[in-house]
Amino acid sequence: MPQINQLSEIFFSQLFWLLIVFGFIYFVIGRGMVPKIQSTVEAREKKISDDLERAQAAREAAEKTEADWRARMDAARAEAAKLAQDARQESARQTEDKVRKAADKIGLKVDAAEAKIRDALTAARAEIETVAAEAAQDMVGRLTGIKVDKTDAAAAVKAELNV
Repeated sequence: MPQINQLSEIFFSQLFWLLIVFGFIYFVIGRGMVPKIQSTVEAREKKISDDLERAQAAREAAEKTEADWRARMDAARAEAAKLAQDARQESARQTEDKVRKAADKIGLKVDAAEAKIRDALTAARAEIETVAAEAAQDMVGRLTGIKVDKTDAAAAVKAELNV
């Protein structure tokens, strides 16, 4: 068979070209492209981990801000309660007419303080929701590449906070 007879003549030639092709592929892909791909993957992983760390830090800052706000509100309530108690003790020592007048004044002050507390609570909650919505929108955008509308992010945060 002529094919078998030619095998010894062309085997070394084919082996030589096979080694050249595989050597070329090794140096072009293995030495040229793979390190670039690995560096890109490592850079992306580092960016993701940095973004997650910043998101965690932002969350901790928001929690600290909320805790500080709650402490201030508790102190304000305690102060308002102390003022109300002092006013009640003082008014008990005076005549019935002065008691009514003092009680009316205290009632107005308490209503004003409660209105301020409600306003502060509403403002703080809105600020927290806004910050959380922006952070969620930013994280979703960075982690998944999906651009989330501000209203969708705000609705998701509001739904999560109201649970």
